[in-house]
Amino acid sequence: QVQLVESGGGLVQAGGSLTLSCAASESVFSRDTIGWYRQLPGNLPELVASISRTGSTTYADSAKGRFTISRDTAKNTVHLQMNTLKPEDTAVYRCKSSSMGRPVYWGQGTQVTVSS
Repeated sequence: QVQLVESGGGLVQAGGSLTLSCAASESVFSRDTIGWYRQLPGNLPELVASISRTGSTTYADSAKGRFTISRDTAKNTVHLQMNTLKPEDTAVYRCKSSSMGRPVYWGQGTQVTVSS
């Protein structure tokens, strides 16, 4: 059974940092692109950053220069280091695995709240 389990969310003041982790089943970690998305109530998820199985990265404009996505191959985990957080970064952060021709899987999400 494929699993994506997020952790690391919480409450932080503006300007602070958090590191989110997405522990993935080996079957998707080794094959798929893993992306971090954030979602507000009533809205569709929006991409924050993604990393392919070969390590290629993509960032949303809002994340460039502040967030860093990385892979830990020993732990089948994708991390999202978030620095200089802003109140508008507040959302539920979810990870997603995807690759052409393969099923898409989502994690349950972790809440990030940035206070002003």
